[in-house]
Amino acid sequence: ATDLSKLVGGDEVQDFSPGAIIKGRISSVAGDEFVVELGLKSEGILERSEFDDPDAVTVGTEVKVLLEDVEGDTGLVKISKRKADRIINWEAIMKSKKEGDPVSGKVTKKIKGGLLVDIGVPVFLPASQVDIRRPGEISDWIGRNIDAVILKIDEERRNIVISRRKLIEQQREDMKKKTMDGLEIGQIRKGTVKNI
Repeated sequence: ATDLSKLVGGDEVQDFSPGAIIKGRISSVAGDEFVVELGLKSEGILERSEFDDPDAVTVGTEVKVLLEDVEGDTGLVKISKRKADRIINWEAIMKSKKEGDPVSGKVTKKIKGGLLVDIGVPVFLPASQVDIRRPGEISDWIGRNIDAVILKIDEERRNIVISRRKLIEQQREDMKKKTMDGLEIGQIRKGTVKNI
């Protein structure tokens, strides 16, 4: 009897247990669905919404997918490309980023207490960390690309909190230091009256 938990796809042995990330190839397009061939007569279906640019996907395109469930009779397996992307991106961020590091991403939506920002994985930007001054309507930020720094990484919960405010504060501090370092007695500088 063959061990179905390990299937040979091309030259490599793929792990076919739920939770594994496996390689597949788009074998056909049916309406709004892409049929993905996973090796050894196994197929899965991906909706158009699983791709950022579904129109660019063609037959033969290679994809990495998360194997969610191996269903019996139909021979279809339950797969997700978005979830695989998230896991791959999360692992890449864990390897390359630490607390205090700069990141950039797009604000995707407003959630309780702040905003969700996509930096390859969804991360949380608290409302208090959006700007130095308390921002008015934070939903105005949806769709914008922002730069921020990582405040906190919770590996177990796969949760990252970022701050745009802290980045601005750091940049201001750097500029202030540069200005102070460049000042000499006797120099003439232009200034603006800020307070009386």
